[in-house]
Formats: sequence, structure tokens, C-alpha cells
Amino acid sequence: MSNYDYDGKHLSTTQRIKIEKDLIDAQSFASIARTIGKHPSTVSKEVKKYRYFPERNEPKNLITCARKKICQLRFLCDKKDCVKLCKFCYSADCNRDCRTICPAYESTICSKIKKAPYVCNGCSKFKRCNLQHAIYSAQQADESSHDLLVSCRDGINQSPADIAMLDNLISPLLKQGQSLAHIYSNHGHEIPCSRRTLYHYIDKGVFEARNIDLRRRVRYKCKERKTATRISLAAREFRINRTYDDFKELLKKAPTTPVVELDTVEGGRGNSTQVFLTMLFRNCSLMLIFVLKEKTQDCVIEIFDTLSEELGIDTFKELFPIILTDNGIEFQWPQRIECNANGEIRTRVYYCNPNSSWQKGMIEKNHEYIRYVIPKGQSLDLYTQDDATLLMNHINSEARDSLNGCNPFKLSLLLLNNKLHKLLHLKEIPSDDVTLQPRLLKK
Repeated sequence: MSNYDYDGKHLSTTQRIKIEKDLIDAQSFASIARTIGKHPSTVSKEVKKYRYFPERNEPKNLITCARKKICQLRFLCDKKDCVKLCKFCYSADCNRDCRTICPAYESTICSKIKKAPYVCNGCSKFKRCNLQHAIYSAQQADESSHDLLVSCRDGINQSPADIAMLDNLISPLLKQGQSLAHIYSNHGHEIPCSRRTLYHYIDKGVFEARNIDLRRRVRYKCKERKTATRISLAAREFRINRTYDDFKELLKKAPTTPVVELDTVEGGRGNSTQVFLTMLFRNCSLMLIFVLKEKTQDCVIEIFDTLSEELGIDTFKELFPIILTDNGIEFQWPQRIECNANGEIRTRVYYCNPNSSWQKGMIEKNHEYIRYVIPKGQSLDLYTQDDATLLMNHINSEARDSLNGCNPFKLSLLLLNNKLHKLLHLKEIPSDDVTLQPRLLKK
């Protein structure tokens, strides 16, 4: 048996039926285990755990008290002037009531059920035995096992004090727009259960916070996939030697080269002229947000020129060696983005394939954080660069599962030149103060 590979699964109904049958045939636990492909200890624990002790109410088959030989009790019955020991009273009424009227009653247990096989199945003296029986039934064991599996996962396995503590800790943070990943990263040592359990408690309505306070609980409808579109000759020219295939070839030669993804976020149709220019560093998920007065090439180039002048051309090259963006009209002047006003090369720009935003999926996913604060369709004209800085500081201070519980700001301090942080006034927001709700930039 020591070399046998056991499956480690729960016993099935069929296996329990085989156990019951082999117990009736007086088979050993080792023999039964070989039959069903389990370890003998598994069979032993199964029998001891799910055996039951049937009641015996027939007057002729009353179970003798285990203390009968040493019993000295008197005056348990209602007979007057009776001085005999109760154990010598042979009245049928007294025997019948012994279990209820005697405080010291103990049923006699057969020595055979104190050791293997622990049950009376297959015992030759079963019918004439006057002791307490122990029976293993496959049907009853299967039902009890199922009920146990259900009950173990039912209800709340926390004390009222722990539930109140969790509610006071988690509900206010969820209502600030924080994710459970961020909360668990900063308060995991205070939470006596797993993150999956917290989702379960919220779903059951245990906390003040509800499912509506969770960001992704309400699922978005899937958009129709766009069909491929033809690109005009003029639109193809800026992509020469800057396609996504060229980008992949470059990364094959230099896989450790930092990559910055570039994109824009727009307001509602017809209600906004300002847009947000966003940049995301792939190595640390730090996102930068700049307010553009218009969605034009000149505004984008102005941001790049300002950064390269303030940081210095060498620091800019270190921070932005490769830029990956889409084919938006605002990015279709690559020569000017790659070079400053004096013609010095400062970066290299590559473009995703048309209708393939997933090729820069990190920044697309990160835009969700902006939409938590500024819902889609809302005008961006009311926001200043100070608002954008506050927003990106809160976004970069949220802990991420993808960063093993760290937040982008802390990681960026290790991986990026800190001149960028000083220039853009980047700072970390205390974990409990992180707010990703519209009230952060309420206008």
C-alpha cells in the first residue's frame, strides 16, 4: 500500500457502498482500501466518523447499565418502604425508566466497537446482542458527508466583534472608491480572512458597503469588435519603420529597454475641447496625466518640449527611450516628437496596428481609474493641471495585485529618475486617504 498513488478526493457514493458491503463480509480495512483505491486510514476515519448508534426502545432489549456491578443507588422509584438497591429491582417498569430516572446511567458499550472495525456490521452476534449497536450505512454516511460539506461553507465564520471591526475598516474605504486589492495590501495584517471571503460577506450584505460600492460588480456590455479599416497613403507615411512589428523586433534585440505607452482621454462628444494626455511606464505602471487645451499635434509636442527642457535631454532619453502609441491624428508627427526644436533625438516612437488598442493594453486598462473619478461623457474643460496632478497622485498611490501589493509610486522611486517626481509634483497619498470617486474632483 505504501507505493500506491491515492487520488486525495472525497469518497463517492459507490465507494461507500463497497465499504458497507465489505464490512458485512468482515473484510479488514486494508482489504477494503485496496478495493476502493484509498489508504486504510481513510476507510478507518470514514467508518468512525459516520457510524451511528441506533436507539433500542424494546423492553426486552434494554441496554444494561455499565455501572450495574458497582451501583449502590436506592430510592429512585416511587415505592413506599422500598430499601432494596435499585439494581436488584426486576420490575419491568423500573428497567424501562432506568435511563430517565437514574442520573448515573451509562449504556454498556461492546468492546468490539472500541477497536477496528468499530461497527457491528458483519458481527455474528448482532441479532441476539443486548448492547449498544454501532452501524455504518452507506446512504446515511453519504448524506451526512454532503450536509457537512454544505454546512462548513455556510454562514459567517466570524464573531460579531470581528464583523463590526471589519465593517468599520473596509466599508469607508470602499466608499472612497478603493479596491479590495488596495485595502488588503495595506490592511491585510488586520483582516482575519481572505479577500474572496470579503467579497462573499459584501455579497451577503454583512457590511454597510454593498455590491454597488465595488467598481467592477456591474459588468459592462461588450462592444462590437471593429472591422479593419483601410489606411490612406498619407496616413501610412508616418508609420514607415515605426510599425508594431518594428517595435517587437526592437524589443527582441533589447528586451530590457523601458517602454512608455502614450494615449489621450477625451470628454463627451461636443461638450469638451480639452483632453488628457496620458503616459504610462510599463516597468512600474506609473501614469502621468497632462491637460491639453486641444487635441492637436502642437499641444502634444509642447508637452514633450517642456519635459525635455526641464528634465534635460539626457534624463529625457533615460525616462522615455521608446514610446508606443496609437494612430491618432495628434500623434502623426513622429519626427517632431522624436526630436526637440534643435533637432536632437530624444526618443523613438512606434505605432500600434489599426483597431488594435490591446497592443498597448496597460494604459487602456489604466484609463479605468480616470473614469472612476470622471465618468465617460463628462466634459474635461473644467479641469486644470492641478486637478490632473491630484488625480494621478491618487491613481498612482493605489496598491496593485500586478505589483505584488506595491503601488506604482513606490516602485517608480526605485526604477525611474526622481527628477520626474520633483518636476511634476508627484507624491504618495496615504493609503487610507486614496479616493477614486467623483467627489475627488467635484466641480
